[in-house]
Amino acid sequence: MEQSVRLGTGIGWRPEIADAVERMAGTAGIDWVEVVAENVCPGHLPESLTRLRERGVTVVPHGVSLGLGGADRPDPERLRALAERVRALGSPLVTEHIAFVRAGGPPTGAPALEAGHLLPVPRTRDALDVLCENVRIAQDALPVPLAVENIAALLSWPGEELTEGQFLYELADRTGVRLLIDVANLHTNHVNQGEDPARALDELPVEAIAYVHVAGGFERDGVWHDSHDRPVPPQVLDVLADLASRVVPPGVLLERDENFPDEPAELEREVTAIRETVRGASGRGAVPKGTSGRGAPGRGAPERTGAAIGSSADTGSPSVTDSADTGPARQRLALGQAALLSALVAGAPAPAGFDPERLDVQARALAGKRADVVAKVAPELPEILGGSYRPAFLGYAREHPMTGGYRHDALDFAEYLLRAGRVEDAGTRRQVRAWWLERSGPAPRSARRSVRLARTARRVLLGR
Repeated sequence: MEQSVRLGTGIGWRPEIADAVERMAGTAGIDWVEVVAENVCPGHLPESLTRLRERGVTVVPHGVSLGLGGADRPDPERLRALAERVRALGSPLVTEHIAFVRAGGPPTGAPALEAGHLLPVPRTRDALDVLCENVRIAQDALPVPLAVENIAALLSWPGEELTEGQFLYELADRTGVRLLIDVANLHTNHVNQGEDPARALDELPVEAIAYVHVAGGFERDGVWHDSHDRPVPPQVLDVLADLASRVVPPGVLLERDENFPDEPAELEREVTAIRETVRGASGRGAVPKGTSGRGAPGRGAPERTGAAIGSSADTGSPSVTDSADTGPARQRLALGQAALLSALVAGAPAPAGFDPERLDVQARALAGKRADVVAKVAPELPEILGGSYRPAFLGYAREHPMTGGYRHDALDFAEYLLRAGRVEDAGTRRQVRAWWLERSGPAPRSARRSVRLARTARRVLLGR
């Protein structure tokens, strides 16, 4: 494995704080930024990102839609789009998540569904075999090194065979992939699943770390929500300090996605606290890059199942565990993920072994995430509907699983409001109808709908 790129201290670039990020790049020691890959168009980069690049600030695209932990092989078109963004941004690496985001379809006999957010993969041998093959496919398609992130989980899969640290170790061992370690997610899984962050860090191959995420969240009714909408709490900084005492991370980045502070000084204080935490902990025996950061024997480090870290990627020779056909494992994983996602978004019964209460928490979180993202991609709808937007959308989400992207979801929501007569005020109804007609266009949005049906729908909605 090649040495990781030294990134320094960074912050997640978001349009809402673009001006603040540019100022911080000059005054607060911001060395690099991360941008959600799906939110940028290669041919029309935001002017703020262009200015940052011209000033020498590194920009790293962070994907959220590949679904590398899903049962299907990565979509070539999604990989091509991600590679385009890497080239447009001149990035030295690209990152994604160890998660699944869609399930169902022909292999399962269940409808194809979208989660609309990241869901955890089971830490089983089947899931690991599938993930390793998917990561290799992505590595071959991308022009720069790939790093994958551990995610926060509100629920646990039954029958898991590996700890989080063991799962990540074997993934890196068998593929040579880098790791994006989110210490806020380690804390989330500590609260929600009782997992010890220190044990996970003991088991990690710290030489594989590309960079680290730090973010805030909140606890409600004994469940930690990784919301990225509040300052980083001391508990997360403690996990960061533990990691930094083992290895000096090549980069550390603050994530903030919602509820942005009015004063940029608040973000600057968080960045300073992160930098000082790393600096203070790195003198306590941090492991130099290129050496193993696993715990001493007897502290839970997994047995080796392949060659040395990164060797299979360096030589092009897969380890023994990667040579088997993953077809049966994919089928088993597909059935399990389809059953879980159907329970979360389509009202299906809870699969055996899952905690129904945690499934309910996760289902409500997914619906809330859909409502928040639709409000961003179609801001006119919450403006038109006012305070009734969120309860109306949550009611729609309970009856209509997500099957496409968020823009499609926004159109379907507006159509649902009109067809079901959910908007009582005549003036509001006219605004929703005008919005829907302007964006739905004369052609059907789905290949399954004929032009005749689309025209009929337009006549109905126009009241003709």
